[in-house]
Amino acid sequence: MHVRYSLLASQATTALFVLLWGSAAIFTRWGLDNASPMALLVFRFLVALVALTPLAIVRRRWLPAPGTRLQTAVTGLMLIGGYSVCYFEAMANGVTPGLIATIMGIQPILTLCVVERRLQGRRLSGLLLALAGLVLLVWRSLAASPMATVGILFALAALLLMTFGALWQKRSRQAPADVLPLQYAVSLGLCLLIAPISGFQFTVNAGLIIPVLFLGLLISVVAQLLLYRLLSAGNIVNVTSLFYLVPAITALLDYLLLGNRLPAAAMIGMMAIVAGSCWCSAPRRSAPADGEPGAAASGSFSCHLFYACSRQLILTSKGKYHGQHADDF
Repeated sequence: MHVRYSLLASQATTALFVLLWGSAAIFTRWGLDNASPMALLVFRFLVALVALTPLAIVRRRWLPAPGTRLQTAVTGLMLIGGYSVCYFEAMANGVTPGLIATIMGIQPILTLCVVERRLQGRRLSGLLLALAGLVLLVWRSLAASPMATVGILFALAALLLMTFGALWQKRSRQAPADVLPLQYAVSLGLCLLIAPISGFQFTVNAGLIIPVLFLGLLISVVAQLLLYRLLSAGNIVNVTSLFYLVPAITALLDYLLLGNRLPAAAMIGMMAIVAGSCWCSAPRRSAPADGEPGAAASGSFSCHLFYACSRQLILTSKGKYHGQHADDF
C-alpha cells in the first residue's frame, strides 16, 4: 500500500512538473512581448523571493546550512540565474524556440555521458529516439532559424549551465525550501548587474503582469520545488529526460488553448519523444530502474502521454480537426 501511494505521488509530481514547465514557454513569449528579457527576469525573481519569504519566516530558516552556502549560491547562479539569462538572450539574438529546444535536448545525453562510465545501450537508444522526435517536432522552426552565432553561443552556454547546475543540485542533501531563497537572491543580483548592459524596458499591462505572476509563482516556486524534489529522489538521467516531454506538452497546450493544430509529422515526433522517454526510464525486469519510484513514475507518465498523442494523430489523420497549422514553437 505504501509503495502504491509513493508511486502515485511520484506520478502526480512528474505530471504536474511537466505540465507547468511546458506551459512556461507560452507565458514567457507573452511576457517578452511587453518587456525586455532582463526586466522580465528581474520581476520574475522578485515575485519568487516575495513568495518564498513567508515560508522562510514560518520555518525560521533563511539560509542553507553553514559550509554549504557557497556551493548553493554557485548552483543557483548556474541552474537558475545563468541558465535563464542565456536562454532568454539566445532567443533575443535570433535563436528560435525550436532550435534552442533541440540544443537543450542534448542535455540528457550529455548528463548520461558525464554520470555513467559504462553507457547502457537501452537508455542511450531511448534518448536518441527522443532527440530525433524532438527534431521532427520542431523541424519547421529549425528550417526557418537563422544560424546566429551569438545566439547559438548563448544557447550552448544555457545547455552547459543547466546540465552541470543540475548535477550540482543533485549532490545537495538539503530541502529545496532551504536553498531556493539564496539561489533566487544571487540570480536576481546577476540580472540586476546585467540589466544596464542588456537593457531594461517594460510596459505595465495585463500582458506583463499575468506572465510575471505565472512565471514567478508557478514556475520559479512550484515547478522549481518539484524539479528539486525529482532530482533528490530520482536518477538524474531519468529526470533530465523529462525535458524532452516539455515541447510536446507546449504543443498540446498550444492546440488546446489556442486551437493551433500540429501537422501529422509533428505528432509523429511527439510520439517518438514519449516512446523514447518510456524506453529510457522503463524499469528493468529484475528490479525497478535505479530502485526509485521516480523512474517508474516518469515512464508511466510518458506512456500515458504516448497514448494521448497516438489518439490525437489518428483523429488528425481522419480530418476531425480543422484549423490553421501552428508554427513550431
